[in-house]
Amino acid sequence: MSLSVSQSQQEKALSLGLDVDDLMGRAKTLVSAAKRAGATEADAYVGIGRSQSVRIRDGEVEVAERSEGDGFTLRVFVGDRHAQVSSNSPGEEDQLAERAVAMAKVSPPDAYTVLGDADKLAKDLPDLDLFDAQELSSDALGDMAKRAEAAALSVQGVTNTNSAGASSGIRGMVLVTSHGFEGATLSSSFG
Repeated sequence: MSLSVSQSQQEKALSLGLDVDDLMGRAKTLVSAAKRAGATEADAYVGIGRSQSVRIRDGEVEVAERSEGDGFTLRVFVGDRHAQVSSNSPGEEDQLAERAVAMAKVSPPDAYTVLGDADKLAKDLPDLDLFDAQELSSDALGDMAKRAEAAALSVQGVTNTNSAGASSGIRGMVLVTSHGFEGATLSSSFG
């Protein structure tokens, strides 16, 4: 079963450097590596994102930040034992899978931590329209923060602000399980 983003969302995401197909391929590679290493079941989460923010104080930029992240988590099950590893270094899938399986083999049994039943997994998700492909520049965020600070200072009795800020971010993530689930989502945030 596969749940994915729409073609138009994928095209918008590609224009911003988010390749959902690449993320899906990486997650599938991780799950396959886990099975080869001896896992009875596995799931892999792969995500990528970036965000930026600008903080204004007294009408001037006080802080401007930008961050980017790319990473994955592999969870393996060996019978009723499990372990999880995370990394942000692609190309280490086989070594990570072997390490996770070795960790799972010596972990205490836990009959309650399992993959969800395949027949109970979502098969059709509505498009929640969580992704806006508009990416704001730091100048635009700074202008928004300046307007917010000015609006606060225009309130009678307000003579000072601690700061005002604006931020935006985009994120893509996928989840793949060894029992057939493949899901992807794109989201954006503005503040």
